[in-house]
Order: sequence, then C-alpha cells, then structure tokens
Amino acid sequence: MENMTPSPTDTPARLLSLLSLLQTPREWPGGELADRLGVSRRTVRRDIDRLRDLGYPVQATLGADGGYRLVAGKALPPLVLDDEEAVAIAVGLRAGAGHAVEGVEEASVRALTKLEQVLPSRLRHRVATLQAATIPLTSGDGAMIAPETLTVIASAAAGSERLRFSYRARDTAESRRLVEPHRLVSTGRRWYLVAYDIDRDAWRTFRVDRVSDPFATGARFAPREVPEGDAAEYVRRSVSSWGAGAAYELDVEFEAPAEAVAERIPAAVGVPEPLTEDRCRLRTTSTDPIQWTAVRLAMTGYDFTVRGPEELTTAVRELGARLTNSSPAGD
Repeated sequence: MENMTPSPTDTPARLLSLLSLLQTPREWPGGELADRLGVSRRTVRRDIDRLRDLGYPVQATLGADGGYRLVAGKALPPLVLDDEEAVAIAVGLRAGAGHAVEGVEEASVRALTKLEQVLPSRLRHRVATLQAATIPLTSGDGAMIAPETLTVIASAAAGSERLRFSYRARDTAESRRLVEPHRLVSTGRRWYLVAYDIDRDAWRTFRVDRVSDPFATGARFAPREVPEGDAAEYVRRSVSSWGAGAAYELDVEFEAPAEAVAERIPAAVGVPEPLTEDRCRLRTTSTDPIQWTAVRLAMTGYDFTVRGPEELTTAVRELGARLTNSSPAGD
C-alpha cells in the first residue's frame, strides 16, 4: 500500500507495481508499462507471465506495441491497493458495519477485519480521523456500534478464540462475560452475537450494541454445535422469546418467488415458504415495531397481502396512504 516507484532490480516490488497498474480498468500498451516501471518491454512480458503463474488472468492483445489488461477469472487472486483505495474501502466498510445497514452483514465485517489487520498504522490513523469527522445519515432505529467492536468479535469467532467483554443487560445490570463466540448475525437494524457462555454453561445471544471492551483472550476452543443448527434461526427464536408479550405472529403472502423475497429479507427475520413458482408465504414471530415491519415489507419491492396481525394491516394501510398523499416539493 505504498505509492513509490520500485527499483528495476527489485522483482517482487516491480510485480506489485505492475499489478496495481493492471487493476485499473483499461488496457496498458507494453511500452507504457515499461516506461512506468523503468524496465524493458521484454522484462514486462516476463513479469506478465509471472503474474499469470500466480493466478492473475492477464489478457494480451496483438499489435505493434501490444497491450495488457486484467480480466475477470474463475478465482479471486489477492488485490493490490494504493493508500487512497485502502482508506476509502476501510471507511466505507466501517460506516456500513457500524450502523447495521440492511444487506451489510457478516461478510462486510470479515472483509473489514482482514483489511484492518494489514493496514499500516499511518493509514489506520487516517481512517479513524475521517470516520470521526463524518456524520452518517441512517435509517431505522438500530443502535450505533463501534466498528472496532465488530472486528474484534469477528476475529475471535473466526479464530475460535475465547472472548471477554462487559455486557449491559436489558435491566441495565452490568456483568463481565467469558464466551466462545460462534457467529455474528445482522437483522438489518441490529447485530447479535451467538456464543457459548462459559460461566453459565449455556448458549446465549448478545446484542452487540450492549457489548463493551471486548478482547480476545488467546485461549482456543473446539467449536460446538449451535442450537437449532443455524445461528440466524437461534437469534430469531431468542429475540422472539425476549418479547414477553410484545411478540406477534407475522403472516404475509408475497406475489413473488420465495427465493426472490428471501434475498430482500434478513434470514434472522424468517424464511419464506413457496406456495407456487410465483408466490410465497412468510410466517414468523417478530418483536420489531409494527411500523418498522410495514416499511420492511414495502422495501422488498413486491406486492404482498398481510394475513396477520391486524395491527400490521392497519400500519401498512396508513403507510400507503401517507405515501400516496405525499408529493415532491413544488408540486
């Protein structure tokens, strides 16, 4: 992640510079690459062959000067980022992960974890400075989470490493926890940690916005089988049980294939059941605010019919009327 011209005799550095150039979406004439790297065209051809041996799909074109460009391949070889690119990606991932944006789930946290592990200290400082100077505009009522909290938890889960943290319960009681982290689950509005609590000898679901000061202990553990066989299903059932009377049975039919609807609803909410090739039904227990559920259903982009509860039917009608009566400024 350095912006510097490599020595012509430094083959590894020269290959990284060549790869960085090729990752720009354009075709590079061989002569221009040679001038940029300070080597001969013959050396460029040899370096191209080396990159191909490493799995990078470099395509060559015929002509007086010849040209090279990186094309899509069957596998994803390592990317080379310059300083500005690395900072931009890290800031974007931190913003998305920290506010539980719909669709930005565990894969984003894993990517952020890997990137921040290799960022030089000077770039980490730039990322933190830019993040601190940015005011996000978010939707929903999900609590804000420090990206560092997510990355520490994700790293511990990926490495099967025990985790300690402070936890604030619903009744505001504070406690210290030692757990075996299994998986992070995003519901769109909130992040949850599914973990085995060592002191309580039982599986638990923790709201990550109530976790503070997490750190990996370095002690490894053998992964256990999560209840329900799936972390998302375990979170769904756990969250439903917290409702204590506030939970309701959601029953909605969509005029769309089950696979299509499932792509637009987090797995922790529920899994649509196919009725026909073009229709499906979602039946699940929810503790989300009725108004938020109405918005979530509308955001799928598919026509739907609410079978229950009646409060949700009312909320959907009110939302539809509000949107119908709204008009752009100046109309």
